[in-house]
Amino acid sequence: MKYSLQFRLSAWLSVMVLLAAAVAGVASFCASFHEANELQDWQLEQVAAMMTPHVLAEMERDGIVGKRMETVHHKPELVVQRLDASGGTLALPASLPDGVQDVKVAGVDWRLVVRTLDAGTRVAVGQQTAGRNDVAESSALAATAPLIVFVPVLVLVLGYVVRHMFAPLRALSAHVDGRDSRDLSSLSDAGLPDEIRPFVVALNRLLDRVEQSVAAQRRFIADAAHELRSPLTALSLQAERLEPLTLATPAHERVLALRRGLARGSALVEQLLNFARVQDAPDTADQRLSVAQQCRAVLEDLMPLADRKRIDIGVVALDEGEVLARPLDLRMLVRNLVDNAIRYTPEGGRIDLAVRAGEDRVELSVADSGPGIAPAERERVFDAFYRIVGNEAIGSGLGLAIVRTIVERIGARIELDDVEPSGLRVTVMLPRAR
Repeated sequence: MKYSLQFRLSAWLSVMVLLAAAVAGVASFCASFHEANELQDWQLEQVAAMMTPHVLAEMERDGIVGKRMETVHHKPELVVQRLDASGGTLALPASLPDGVQDVKVAGVDWRLVVRTLDAGTRVAVGQQTAGRNDVAESSALAATAPLIVFVPVLVLVLGYVVRHMFAPLRALSAHVDGRDSRDLSSLSDAGLPDEIRPFVVALNRLLDRVEQSVAAQRRFIADAAHELRSPLTALSLQAERLEPLTLATPAHERVLALRRGLARGSALVEQLLNFARVQDAPDTADQRLSVAQQCRAVLEDLMPLADRKRIDIGVVALDEGEVLARPLDLRMLVRNLVDNAIRYTPEGGRIDLAVRAGEDRVELSVADSGPGIAPAERERVFDAFYRIVGNEAIGSGLGLAIVRTIVERIGARIELDDVEPSGLRVTVMLPRAR
């Protein structure tokens, strides 16, 4: 089951932040609510402390005592009333003790401060509890609001920080994904967190082992090809010496078959050596090379092979355009494309070669009138030693594998297309040298 470590870490951190914010919000709300009520109690006590017989008498003359008075914020209303008075807003018993207390009057909760003045007069200052609670809730919400706004911002910041922390991993992944398939050099652990460095070290060890294994395979192929070259050459010379002799027809046919078999073996050994060469690390620097010049040289070498099969090789275009590559790579690229076309084109067929230079690339195209390659086979033909079933042409199955290796090395691109009515066009798009 796939899952995202970054998403999980962000989710868990967000959940913990939300839980912490919820606890902090509830605690802040309760504390602010309690403080707001204490402040309102203190205000009631201050109003009660201001009450003197003289002030009380003036308020009675103004008709304020026993009536609801609006506060600065209009809520909750304040009531000042004698305890022994009748007809006031509150029907309060005279037996209430001095101090702050809660009283229910006519089913309504009130918060009162009762005080006895110097003349023995008792006065009560009160507010409805519901109004006080509304004020306390508003104050508590105002104190909690910044936290409510801050939490989403904190979650977004956490997500950004977590993503930023995983940036080295994404960069490492992009670097590995963009590497050439033949590049098995060690990965750099610079800038990576300590938790990731052991993984990179282990990966580098694996790359080293893979590189050693691949190098051993390449050495084996090259050594085997070298070891086979000398015996095959000797056998070919011996077979050539038999040709002038007067032999019976069956024996002569067997000698010819032997020579054809030795020729195939020699061609395979040569291709194995070429395959080993192109897979090795470059031992020379890239040079500015003319694709058209390489094509001319290859055509001169392979023209006798085409003449033996009466194949017409036409040069459609031969633009001058330079690319950066090793001379051996570019020569082998062109040679294998033309050689393959000659091998798979029937006698009396046609091959068209074209080199077209554009602003940023040089296109090399080789089209033949052979049987072509089915679309389902076009990816597999680049595998080493793969041969299409039913194709009787002599070949090693390494030509296009060599071509693809060179194409990947020099940063080119290769495409296979049909040619009407029958045939195959191989187009290689090479980056043009600046």
